[in-house]
This record gives sequence, C-alpha cells and structure tokens, in this order.
Amino acid sequence: MTTITRFAPSPTGWMHIGNLRAAMFNYAIARQNGGTFILRIDDTDQERSKPEYEQGIRDVLTWLGITWDDVQKQSDRLARYDEARQQLLDAGRLYECFETPVELDLKRKKQLNMGKPPVYDRAALSLTDAQKQAYRDEGRKSHWRFKLDLERVEWDDGIMGPISIDCTSVSDPVLIKETGQILYTFASPVDDVDMKITDIVRGSDHVTNTATQIQIMKALGGTVPRFAHHSLLTGPQGEALSKRLGTLALRDLRAQGIAAEAVLSLMARLGSSQPVVLVNGIDQVIEGFDIGTFGSAPTKFDFEDLWPLTARHYATLEADAVKDTLDAAGVPADLQPAFWAVVKENIAKLDDVAPWWALFRDGGQAVVADEDRDMVAQAFDLLGEPPYTDATWGEWTNAVKEATGRKGKGLFMPLRLAVTGQARGPEMAQVMPLLQKKPSL
Repeated sequence: MTTITRFAPSPTGWMHIGNLRAAMFNYAIARQNGGTFILRIDDTDQERSKPEYEQGIRDVLTWLGITWDDVQKQSDRLARYDEARQQLLDAGRLYECFETPVELDLKRKKQLNMGKPPVYDRAALSLTDAQKQAYRDEGRKSHWRFKLDLERVEWDDGIMGPISIDCTSVSDPVLIKETGQILYTFASPVDDVDMKITDIVRGSDHVTNTATQIQIMKALGGTVPRFAHHSLLTGPQGEALSKRLGTLALRDLRAQGIAAEAVLSLMARLGSSQPVVLVNGIDQVIEGFDIGTFGSAPTKFDFEDLWPLTARHYATLEADAVKDTLDAAGVPADLQPAFWAVVKENIAKLDDVAPWWALFRDGGQAVVADEDRDMVAQAFDLLGEPPYTDATWGEWTNAVKEATGRKGKGLFMPLRLAVTGQARGPEMAQVMPLLQKKPSL
C-alpha cells in the first residue's frame, strides 16, 4: 500500500512553531516510504480563514524545504461533505439537536455538580418531528451530532502505545454547527477516507478526537489509518504555547534571523530520546527520523535554543552560500572568501554581516581607556598605511612592545579595542588584512 500522509493546518493565524512538528513528522514518514504528502488547508471556518494566512503556511513550508505532492482545500469540498452527511443520516448515525449554548452549559454544570462527567445526554434523540418543527418556528437553529457506538475504541499509537477510549465517557461530537459550518471533527475523517490517508501524526490534544473520528471513518466505510500523537510543546517554564503568540510564529522567527536549518535541527529531535544535532536541510531530517524515539510527555521549547544552532549553521558554510548577503553588505567580490572566513564564527545571524564589513571598511569606533591613550597614540604612529598582511599584527605589536614596554594583555587588549571597538572577535592577525583604512583615534 502506498504511504499517504497529510498536514492539515487551519489558515486562521500565522503558522506557529507548535504546528511544525505535525508537518515535519508526516512529511518524513511519506518521504521515507516513497509515498505522497498532501497539504490540506482546513478552511471550513470562512469567517476566520484568511488568504494571507494560507500563503504564510506555504511560504514557511517552502522556507523549510518541505514540499507537497498535492494541495487540497476543504472549502472546495463542501459538496462532498453534504454527501457524507446524507450517508450518516441514512445510516442513523447523525441526528439533529436544538439546545442553545446556554442550555448545554447548564446541563454540563448540573452534571459536574452531581459528580458526573459532562457528557451530552442525547435528549435530542427523543424529539418528535412536531417538537423539532416547533423549535424551528420559534427561530432556533439546529446543529448536528454524530451518534457514537457506546464501546471502547482501541488502537496502537505510534508514540503513546496502546490507547483505549471508552466512548460512554465522550459526548456525541457536533459535526455541523447551527450556521451550517462543517467542523474539523467531520471534515477531517471524510477527507482522510477519501484521500486514502495511511498515517496520521498530530498532537496529543487530539486523542479523544481520534476515537470519535475512527468511528466516523468506519461509518463511512473507510479504512482507519495508523495514528501517532506527539507531545505538546510548552514554554521554558512549562507554560502553554499559543498558536497566535506572535514571537513564536515561524514567519517572525525567520524575520528575526533564525536559520531554517536551526528550526529543523531542534524540532526534528525535541521530545525524542535522540540528541539534537545540526542538520543541513530537510533531507537529513528524513534520514534520521524515527517516530519510535519520541515520547508523550509535554516537551519544553525555548526560543533561545535556536540562536546557537543558527550560529553553528552559518559557521559551516562557505562564502558562495551567502554571496547574496555579502553582496548586499557591499563586500568586494575578491575579499568575500577571506572576509567570510574571518566573521562567520562571530555572527549570530546574517544581519550581523553588514556591521562587520562596515567596521573593516570604515574603521571601528575606537574604545580607549585614559591610561592607554598615550600608548595607543604611539602605536598608531608606528602602524603604516594599508594594505596589511597576515604578518602585520605580529610585527606591529612587537614594535609597540619595544617602544612602550607594554606586553601581554596590557598590550593586546587596548590595541584590539582601539582598532575594532570590541573586546572579543576574530583573531587580530586575520582582521588586519581586511582593514581598508588605517585605524585612528
């Protein structure tokens, strides 16, 4: 059987770091097995779904190297959901309900006060046609629920292991709202059956949904896919992450300068028994992916962990790989290999490249302590005009040492600060050949 997986995001907000795990895991399973990966846009909520959010999903996946073999939009499949609705009606598995949200809330509170689980009581099943018409006449809108078989639903989860859900403790799910909107709980299993999805990885918050959707799939005559439910991400202190928390939207991480390779490296191993290793693209994620290594416990995600991975990624690259950045910064083509070799281990993101070239081109803002001013002035007198070579730093500091008696840290640190304005950075022997003008006070 051909492996077919899907990623089904809702375009109701910017794609969040928490959504990425489902995309990566389903993509890796499809690619490892030579199968098909479908991007399925869950846009049945027409009020909240926006074209810019849908485009944002595509842009982020492309940035990360995740490609799809087919695109489906649920808004294009409304006629199919009507067919499935009629199929469930004919089978006696879909029924009309008229309770208002306030009435349902009162029922739940009453059940909780009595120490019972807040499960829908199926009161609507006993409504007569006359009672239903009376509700319609008074202006009530109906919603539709799926009638669950009151049995256990079991499956061997790819991450969580054996799962057993007692459907007597679960409310019959609402499939169609009063507005006529098809809900995820309905559209998703219809799509999974029609598209012959073989494997589904999604968050552990969907476990109960999975039990009800398995029953819906069977009622539609479909084959139940293999399921795996990954852990949910929390913040560094265990706090919940919100899909709409702007700083964790993937487009914002990208705009801040995080490398795609850093995101892939962290998210490919976070929550698994394997250590995080730097990968150079999605293909390396696929090679090392093993869903069996992931656990179900909540997984802490710290945005700050992406910065060192970003820096490590850029340190592995040659100048040709960042030529556009070097060109934009104004680095002459003949100096780009030498310049990049010097700065690539001293940047956190590509935005740091331009300031480094400005330093080499125009000179740094000299930082000189009062007690070092005379020594630095004398040192600059001993330094000739550029171009400088790899030997310039050693020759210059030896001359300053002989002239002033300074040595060690008392010599090298004041000169570094005077030339670059920075206490740390590349080896000064590498810096000197890149200076385009003589340093001065």
